[in-house]
Amino acid sequence: MTKVREIMTPGPRTVGSDEPLQKAAEVMAQERVGGLPICGPDGKIKGMITDRDIVVRGLASGKALAEPAGQLNQGEAVTVGADDDIDELLATMTRHGVKRLPVVDGADLVGVVTMGDVAQAMPNPTSGELVEALGVE
Repeated sequence: MTKVREIMTPGPRTVGSDEPLQKAAEVMAQERVGGLPICGPDGKIKGMITDRDIVVRGLASGKALAEPAGQLNQGEAVTVGADDDIDELLATMTRHGVKRLPVVDGADLVGVVTMGDVAQAMPNPTSGELVEALGVE
């Protein structure tokens, strides 16, 4: 069975919990990604921030781009293990209603995996199978 490490994007860029929302948005634009892991001063994963978080939960709620990215963190980080199989990954994504997850090996952040990565890894899925597997409604 395919493991998460085989389909993830390794070595993701991150944003520090104390870094401004502006920095997170700039990194997302440079990397052409829709989300970044948030890491604390200890370098450990604290959560994820998405472009949607910045706009909807940040700017639309009156937050300034100079405010720390960590303010938009939503509790404990949801992660997936690098050696978990795709079924576990899909179950975690579905259970938490997320489209991307930080990938950890022990306590170390080693990558990010998205629904797009899963779609590319599936062998010749029909659109119905893909929608079902990804939990998209």
